[in-house]
Amino acid sequence: MKFDEMVAVSGLPGVFKMVANRSNGLIVKDIESGKTRFASARKHQFTPLASIGIFTDDDTTELKEVFKTMQSKLNTNPLPKPNNPEELKKYFAEILPNYDRDKVHVNDIKKVVKWFSFLNAKELLDFSEKEEVKDEKKDAKEEKKEKKKAKSEEE
Repeated sequence: MKFDEMVAVSGLPGVFKMVANRSNGLIVKDIESGKTRFASARKHQFTPLASIGIFTDDDTTELKEVFKTMQSKLNTNPLPKPNNPEELKKYFAEILPNYDRDKVHVNDIKKVVKWFSFLNAKELLDFSEKEEVKDEKKDAKEEKKEKKKAKSEEE
């Protein structure tokens, strides 16, 4: 499963896979249970995990990059328990030293740790270069198609 397909839905716990897009909401699949359901846009907000960023002192860092760091430091720096705020802050400071301590709250850190823990346990975090290269090739092909389309429309 691609990181871009994973969605957080407000009001619903966990991470979902976007199955289909409707004008009045999304059809999402619960990754844990495998159940598919409709989530109305009137009641819920949808946030793709790929679009989430963590505020830093300089700019923002993509959630994917934070997850990569967490995965690489998992052996030397185990995940903290989510019910201890001081432990969470200390852990996150080791993972992302320049995170903005004013804008990033303990609840945000807790959510990131829970998402990472869940996705890592399900082995859904694959940050291999093969996936990135495939995505780049697809993007390049799409750009070529768009350019050809634009040229044919001009003529």
